[in-house]
Amino acid sequence: MDLDALLEHYFGPGDLEAMPSAVLAEGRERLTVDFAKEQEPGRKFALWVLMEALGFAPLPAEAFPKNPVLKRAADDYITASEQLSLDD
Repeated sequence: MDLDALLEHYFGPGDLEAMPSAVLAEGRERLTVDFAKEQEPGRKFALWVLMEALGFAPLPAEAFPKNPVLKRAADDYITASEQLSLDD
């Protein structure tokens, strides 16, 4: 999945920081609904990563309760992103 395409799909074109809060809320809601409905593991994980990057992803145990592989990948993603933050 292409990050730019996902951002444009859920939030429209333009800079997220300059978007009206109503547009952000609508995009967030659509992304949350699509994440909940997604069945394909790779796509579900990509949507979770986008939600995590935007600061509203559920915890890995809540996001992937029936898929230990995706839960572990999400935990690893969070650990790696926290480590990158510490390195800055």
